[in-house]
Amino acid sequence: MRIDKELLDNLTEQAKANPRFRQSFDLRTTLADNSQRMLNALEPQTVLPIHRHRVSTEVVAVLRGSLRQNFYNDKGELTESFVCEAGGINAGFSVELGRWHNTESLESGTVILECKDGKYEPLQDEDILKL
Repeated sequence: MRIDKELLDNLTEQAKANPRFRQSFDLRTTLADNSQRMLNALEPQTVLPIHRHRVSTEVVAVLRGSLRQNFYNDKGELTESFVCEAGGINAGFSVELGRWHNTESLESGTVILECKDGKYEPLQDEDILKL
């Protein structure tokens, strides 16, 4: 499989048509693969809640477009924020286990490569920070 312009364009069009304004694409080649490797197209209108992952770190590389990555303390106070862009000084980041964070897409057509350890586990209520 190639991650090419056609794949990214198609994923972006799906994100634009999705009511959540985002669309993922699973890069695993077999269901026996318990890792998480996906492309995620994020349009600026998408809303990603402040959340954490208690069983995995998360690694993100921006393939196209730009985003703002935010980190928070347990009270929901912003502790760090920076912009990442494809080919830029900050082209990606790693989120350590249990750290509160969220991502904001800054431009249409933004696509990230997202990787986590272990099989997919939906976020639980206690993993979404309610302000």
